[in-house]
Amino acid sequence: MKKQIVSFIVFLVSFSLSAASPVILKVATSDGDATPILRQAIEAAATYKGCPVLIQLQQGDYHIYRTSSSPYLYYISNTASAEENPDPTKHIGIWLKDMKNITVDGGGARFVTHGEMTPFVIDGCENVTLKNFSLVAADPSVPEMTVVSTDANSITARVTAGSSYEIEDGKFYWKGEGWRFGGGIAQVFYPQTNVTNRCESPLAGVTKAIELDEGLVRFNYDRAPGFKTGEVYQMRHSFRTEACGFIHQSKDVKLENIKFHFLGNFGIVGQYSENLTYEKLYCAPEWGSGRTCAGFADFVQMSGCKGKIRILDSYFEGAHDDPINIHGTHLKVMEYVSDRQVKVRFMHGQSYGFEAFYKGDEVEFVDAHSLRCLQPACVKAVERIDDYEILLTLDRAVNDNVKTAENVSVENVTWTPEVEIRNNYFSRIPTRGILVTTRRKVVIEDNVFYRIPMSGVLVSDDARGWYESGPVRDVTIRRNLFMECGSPVIAMMPENDRYEGAVHRNVRIEANRFVIRQGSEAVSARATDGLIIRDNYISVAGDGPVSPDAFFRTEDCKDVTISGNRCGRSLLR
Repeated sequence: MKKQIVSFIVFLVSFSLSAASPVILKVATSDGDATPILRQAIEAAATYKGCPVLIQLQQGDYHIYRTSSSPYLYYISNTASAEENPDPTKHIGIWLKDMKNITVDGGGARFVTHGEMTPFVIDGCENVTLKNFSLVAADPSVPEMTVVSTDANSITARVTAGSSYEIEDGKFYWKGEGWRFGGGIAQVFYPQTNVTNRCESPLAGVTKAIELDEGLVRFNYDRAPGFKTGEVYQMRHSFRTEACGFIHQSKDVKLENIKFHFLGNFGIVGQYSENLTYEKLYCAPEWGSGRTCAGFADFVQMSGCKGKIRILDSYFEGAHDDPINIHGTHLKVMEYVSDRQVKVRFMHGQSYGFEAFYKGDEVEFVDAHSLRCLQPACVKAVERIDDYEILLTLDRAVNDNVKTAENVSVENVTWTPEVEIRNNYFSRIPTRGILVTTRRKVVIEDNVFYRIPMSGVLVSDDARGWYESGPVRDVTIRRNLFMECGSPVIAMMPENDRYEGAVHRNVRIEANRFVIRQGSEAVSARATDGLIIRDNYISVAGDGPVSPDAFFRTEDCKDVTISGNRCGRSLLR
């Protein structure tokens, strides 16, 4: 039974004549369920109708529970499909709705989630800051275990503290508050190199699980398992039913000095919001926890935003997918209803239901095979047909060039952000470091990418797979260190299967350092015009030539400048 909260809120109202002085609402800690008292603090803040309010927490634990959360239906990009999760209701711990000029200062507070939930939502808000707290899970839905011994047909593993399990009739299940799974998706962490890779689950093919002692389990197989002593296995189910945080239709939001020790089910999602700043985030396991994973999937996912996205001075270690992904969404044209009306559809199962267009938005019709613009237009009216289809009324007739194309999608050009990603560290990631597709100015500068198994930076754009838009028009990748990343380290790879001219333009890759092995590519680019690769230094391991030009590859690119690059031998072997 949860302990009853004794201390509630102390209201300290500032009577300063200065308009900048906020009302201060102080929230005490408790070892019980803090969800209701946090809700009360937010409700109290809402009564000040846009006047600046500071919700001041204090050092100590604030436990937030799915069972006492605020349920609300949100459709969030890149989360579970309707087949995977028929009810997309989110279970919200801290919910800021239609509020202005709010600061939540944790003062060193530590939020502890219980059950799969969405710890915070900022919806329809303006000028909101969250800062100075940490977030952990009492029952992280990426449990872990370490192989301590092996033999011909079995392994013995030590379950990491904080991960719970049960064995029924020889079958092994991970469990938490309100959830349980067996099998699932896995990746392996190698402590000696601080690298993780996707892998087969160690629970696949188990004939019997036997508990030898509390937290010590032997797994029997009908084959040689192939796992090695010291390897750490991180496992999860595949359903992104919640998000760590959701910033929706909001403006001027800042997350500052926050330690995200576990981002459950999905990461921080910004969706159709404007001017978002993430500064001094620490996305990594909590020191002393024994855990090696901090994220169920991505850390930061920005979908259909505008203004400026700034990700600064942050640390990203231990995700199950990409640390940063910034993109829009292509919707496929299904029917030309009239000269000025088109029916479009969400195509990827994990992105549907949300508002993708607003009156006055600029859009482009895009050939899905060449990824070239066929015609621009302006949205005059939007009608939601259902969770998947939308009827758009345009300011002009759709031309024959669009109507005769075999496969056409629509991109919302208005909701494309400027991006600054500066002075961050990325490691222990199984996929890519940064994915970014936006036509506005992008600067990726002074970051460190440590042993990312795939590309450190990927610029894609597709309208037939994930449907993540769009082209880039002004990208600078400068003064970064790429340490033993996958090949190609920087990839300009639009997913077009027909070349009819450049998809991407004006990309500068300057003054970076690449530490790579012989045979790897530092930069690979397709269908990218106005490409500059200059003044980079490549440290190469292995024997063979060290001419810098050997590490750059281009295809269907025009106006390419490659100059001033240097090579040398690295100490890697």
